[in-house]
Order: sequence, then C-alpha cells, then structure tokens
Amino acid sequence: MRTGEPLPSTGDILAALATGLWHWDTATELVTVDAEAARLLGLPARPTTLTEARARARLHPDDWNEITGVVPLAVAEGTLAEVRIRIIDEQGHVLRVVRSRSKPSYDRERHAYELIGTLQEVTEPAPGTSSARSAVTGDWRRSREAFLLDAGRALAEARSTEEVLRVAAGLSMPGFSPDGLAVFGVEGERLTIIGHHGYAPGDDGPFTHMPLSTNYPAAEVVRTGRAVYLSSPGSYRDRYPAAWPLAEPFGRRSWAFLPLTAGGHTMGAWMAAFSYPVAFTPDERAVLTTVARMLAQALSRASAAETQRELTEGLQRSMLPSLIAGIPGMNVAARYIPTGGGLQVGGDWYDMIPLPGGATGRSTDGGRFALVIGDVQGHDVRAAGLMGQLRIALRAYAAEGHRPDAVLSRASRFLHGITHDEDLTQLRFATCLYAEADPATGRLEVARAGHPDPVVRMADGTVMTRPTAGGPPLGVDPDADYPTTRFTLEPGETMMLCTDGLIETGGHDMESGWRRVRAILEEHAVPDVDRERGLEELADALVQGVHGPSSHHTTGPLADRREDDIAVLLLYRGEEPEREEKARTRVRSTLLSVAQDEPERIAEARQYLRELLHDWVSPDQVDSAVLLVSELITNVLVHTDADALLLAEIFGQNGARRLRVQVTDTGADLPHKRRPGELASSGRGLMLIELLADAWGVEPQGKGKSIWFELYEQDGEGGEGGGAAAVEWGLSDEL
Repeated sequence: MRTGEPLPSTGDILAALATGLWHWDTATELVTVDAEAARLLGLPARPTTLTEARARARLHPDDWNEITGVVPLAVAEGTLAEVRIRIIDEQGHVLRVVRSRSKPSYDRERHAYELIGTLQEVTEPAPGTSSARSAVTGDWRRSREAFLLDAGRALAEARSTEEVLRVAAGLSMPGFSPDGLAVFGVEGERLTIIGHHGYAPGDDGPFTHMPLSTNYPAAEVVRTGRAVYLSSPGSYRDRYPAAWPLAEPFGRRSWAFLPLTAGGHTMGAWMAAFSYPVAFTPDERAVLTTVARMLAQALSRASAAETQRELTEGLQRSMLPSLIAGIPGMNVAARYIPTGGGLQVGGDWYDMIPLPGGATGRSTDGGRFALVIGDVQGHDVRAAGLMGQLRIALRAYAAEGHRPDAVLSRASRFLHGITHDEDLTQLRFATCLYAEADPATGRLEVARAGHPDPVVRMADGTVMTRPTAGGPPLGVDPDADYPTTRFTLEPGETMMLCTDGLIETGGHDMESGWRRVRAILEEHAVPDVDRERGLEELADALVQGVHGPSSHHTTGPLADRREDDIAVLLLYRGEEPEREEKARTRVRSTLLSVAQDEPERIAEARQYLRELLHDWVSPDQVDSAVLLVSELITNVLVHTDADALLLAEIFGQNGARRLRVQVTDTGADLPHKRRPGELASSGRGLMLIELLADAWGVEPQGKGKSIWFELYEQDGEGGEGGGAAAVEWGLSDEL
C-alpha cells in the first residue's frame, strides 16, 4: 500500500485474516454473523441472523455453558471474554475449533447482555503438548487477566508465610500449571527452602543450605537477579551438570527459576517445575514474571507481619507474669487478649504478687498474695511501656509490705511523675484494682483506682458486683487517697477482676456488656472436684463469649464498635473439707464495711442487699430488710466513733430460706429500747426491728457488739409489710 492511499475497510482486513465478526443481543435472543463467521459455524458463507437456539445448536454444549459463565465475569471485571469453542455438525461431530474474543456489556434497563466479537479458527493441539497449554483456553479462570487478578487478590490477603505458600501452590496458571513449586530464601551466603509443594517430605534435603556459589539455577538467580528458563531435561543437564543428578529423580520436564525481588533487593527465588515440556513463550514468561513479583511482595509483607507479631507477642509475654501455683484452698486463672489493632500491644495488664508473711503482723501465716489488674490509657507502644514500668513499681511497693491503699497512693505518685512533663504533652492515667488475699481465711482487702468493681459468683450461681471504695485513676492526682474495702470470699465463690474491654468489646456499653458477662458467669459453675480445670474453662468461656465467633451474634447497641484489650483474673476459693452445719446450709453470704467517713456507702449497702435478695419470694420482706440495714448502719455512724461491718447470710432452700443480717461495731454502749415522743427525731431503731423482723438480738463481743435480725421467707401476700412501714415512719432509701 502506497503512502497516502486510504486504509482498507475493516471487513477486508477481517477477511484477509480469516476472522469472522458476530453480534449477540440476549434481549432479542438473536445472533448476527458475517460471511466468514457463518462459514466458521458450518453455515453457508453469507451474512445471516440466527436465533439464539439455532446458534447454540452449532456449539458444543460444554462450550456454551462456559460462554454463559464467562460473559458475566468479564462484565464484572471489565475485561475481554475469551473462550475456545468447538463447532459441531448435526450429528455432533466436531468440525473445527474457533477462538472467540468479545467485549461484553450489560444494559441495566433491558436486563440484557450485548456482545460484539470475532471468531477465528485455531489448530486443535495434541494432548500433552506445549501448544495445548497456550494462553488461549476455554476456561475463564485460565485467561491471563482473570488469573492475575485472582492471584493478586489471594496473595494480598495472605497474612503469613504459610498462607502465601498455600496460595502459590493453588494457583492455576493460564494454559500451563506447574506441579512442583519451591520457594528459596537466603540466609547469609546460603540458600534455604522456605516451602515447597508437589514434593514428598525430605525431598528438599539436598537443596537446603546450599552455598550461593553452587552451580544451581536458584543460586544463579539469587546471584544475578535474572530468571532462568529450562524447557527440557537436556538443557538442564547441559547448563547445570553438577546439579542435574539432584533434579533428575523427580521426573520433571521443564523448569522456570525466577527472582523474588522486593524493594530492589533479591530476597530469594521461586521455582515452577512442569511434568510436560513447556516452551516458555513470551506470554508464558510474562505471566510467570508477574506472579513472581506478586509472590515476592506477599512474602515480604508476611515476613514483616510475622516479625512484628513475634516482637509484640514476646514483649507482651515478658510483661505478663506467671501465676502462683499451689495456693492452699484457692485457684487463680488469667487471660490477656490484645483485641485492638496496630501492634497488638496495649496498656492492659494483670499481676499476681507474693506478699511478705507474718512479718508484717497482718497475716496469721505466709502464703498471702496480691492480685492486680489495670489498664493504662491508650493502645500503643507508649501505653505498653508505661504499663511495664507501673507493674514493676506496684510489685516493688507490695514487696515492701505496704497496705493496699499505700501501694496505690505511691503508684499514682510514680505515674504522675513520669507522665507530667513541663509541656504536659505526655499525660496518661491508668485504672487499677489491687486486692490482697489471705488463703487461710478467704479475707480480701481491696483498693480501687477508677477501675470496675470486682464481681463475685456465689456458690448457688448468683452473680453480683461487689461495691468497693475507690479513688481517681492513677496518675491524675499525686496526693489522692485510696480507701480500702474488706470482705471475705466464701467457700465455693469465684471473684472476677477484669478490664473494661471484657465488658465493652463488640459495641457494648457498661450496662449491656455487664448483662452479657453476667450470663456467662451464671452458666459456668466451678466444680470443686476439679476446680483448676473448671476455672480455666470459665476463663475461656468469658473470652469466647465476648471475643470468639459467637460474639458476632451478641453485638451491643453502640454504632461504633469499640474494640479494646481484654484482661481477666479469676480467683476461686474451694469448699472446705469439714464445715460446721451452719456453713453447709448457707447458700449465700456477703460482708461489707462502712467507715465513719463513708456515709454515702449506706446506699451501696442497701443496693447490695437488694441484689443479694434478688430471688426472695416476698418483695415486702426485701423492703423490710433494706430498711433495717439502713437503720442499723446509720445508728453505728451517728451514735459511735466506730466503723460498721455488715454480714448478711441466707440459709436453707428456696421458698423456706432464712435471712440473717448482723451489723458489728467496736462501740461499748449497748442499745436499749426507748419511748420517743411524737416529735422526737430518733429512738425508733429497735422499735422498727421488733416490728419488722421475725427474730433479733444484741450480742456483746470482746470489743464492741453486734446487732442482728432474721427474716423467714414467706410468699408476697403474707409479708410483714416492710414497704408500708417504711412509708409510715417517713424513711426512704435516700438516707
């Protein structure tokens, strides 16, 4: 063609290339073909329009099914639809094989596909030959574009080296698929095998720790950064005579060794071995090179992620303690789950600290220990670092023999000092709960710094939060006070200490999260016959309930799902082998102290008693008990200089239980009945007890006294009318 002459028409070009043109509209169900396309379909060589059914009759049924699968996927991916089609005659014999390439589109208004494409006859290759595995194939997954897209997505989602190797082993390359894969790494001046597929265990022995100077294809690839393609055993033998005896026993026929390069650095080599001859055409080499690049990037990401995980997990493990084993009568279990993102480290921690024995004068024997749980503000490396420093400081103060309030006061001053710089740019605080435990008596002494209250699961399955006195979070006020609360963990009871992550994970607030945790605690009893295993199972159930697969079905009400680290400590006191009859019949009990400077805790005592009597039959009796407890504690605070110690116990079976409440103080004066006048503001305490209680009394003690009363469970209709009495006497729960 001379310069300046017009270009030939599209039809002339297609005719010269023996390529037919066709158009298919699924809305009209018509297929229009030109003369060449009609000839390829086995029809007279002239332009014609076919019905969809007639066109389908000219195609092999399997190929038609492939076409209907390829078209939607090509539209979704925005790529060409390329398939190999067998043309058949009326008897079903294959006339020829054609290659169809088309650009499909989808009309949303008509809900129909429209395709414009070409047909071109191709030679049907003999099975097992290289040409049989060309880049043109009838399976859409073997098309180059779709394959690389799928491979890229799969490798990008792999989060570990093992996952990357598993994805690489499952890749089905377009037109040719290796049946032997190996990934080589580099350690110093030697090759290592990171992983392989298609070989038996131990087959990699001769290739492991091979010097890079060895005349072996993978070593050469690492040295030079250039790929090596070996299309036949002869080329392998001639080029690498020393390495050929190692490769010959595996029976492969072709090999491709490609560099794994990331960030301009060759980090290893990838081998793809084939059991049939492969010519390694430019298209095939392009596919292998692209896969090698994606594989290198995936391995680099996985290696960095694994290194980071190993570093952070090691850091976290080094900061979390080992639990003391063999505590007489008690068992401890703990869990830490970093649920946040990023480095997977945070400020949550727990600790178990052995304390000095009888030397301090505060314990009858050795074996005392402290449980600590806390949460430093933040979920970053600085939070983890502060957590480590704070944990060490707490252990040091505890080892010196300080009481719980003094331990937290010193810790608060320490944290304030290391986080409050001149510019106030490093401000951090931490919540914490510190509990001393005496295994011999079950007595606990608790100090709390802005942390959630402990939770107690009683022997009968009742779960209650245990109100404790507290102060501000550590680090906020260096001069803050942290009052202590004393109570006893009874035999068969379990105390749970946790960070707010256990409650709020999954979009929950403190209220809805507490209901979820409470249900888990109620369902899991700790059997005394195997209490260590039972306590571990309870710890696992708590973590699984808020962080496992089932937690996705119990999401909370908050739209922004707040994720946080989780720390849990469980303390169980076993049943005593020999107990007196009173302990054998007691089903529930609690001990609560109210100091002279804590009148606000009277409301806590009332609420706690209501929770203790949550399943009591008579609501009126519950009102009566709450009123009398309020009266007795108030009398101690008003008429003495001592603190009040409340002991509430429930005995017997449901429906016929007995409540015994005892308030003890160190005051020497015994109460006595009085006849107050109409306008008197006091003097009615014992009258109320005599009116509302089924039994009551005063017991002098060595130092001080105890006033007690009892209520016997009865149905709601036969109650003593405690609620009405409260109204009549003009008293309320706001005291």
